[in-house]
Amino acid sequence: MQSLLLLIDSVLDLFIFLLIFAVVMSWLVSFNVINVHNHFVRLLYDFLHRITNPALRPIRRWLPNMGGIDISPVVLILVIYFIQNLLREYGGI
Repeated sequence: MQSLLLLIDSVLDLFIFLLIFAVVMSWLVSFNVINVHNHFVRLLYDFLHRITNPALRPIRRWLPNMGGIDISPVVLILVIYFIQNLLREYGGI
């Protein structure tokens, strides 16, 4: 059971990393630092969007419109940290 909890904890850590990378990459694309016309950049951007968007979509529906600011990644990271703390507290990690 301990190995399964450690695996879940590691997957959640990896997802946080991918989420932060997706946010930074979206900023770089929106400020024209990197160009999505490059094939590799477009593939990476599409991959990160497909991985993170299913988890962010329900949070975006729940949060009120705040203009151009999207705080859904911050909320998702806090929820993931909460889940990790629950796993560590009750799972004995």
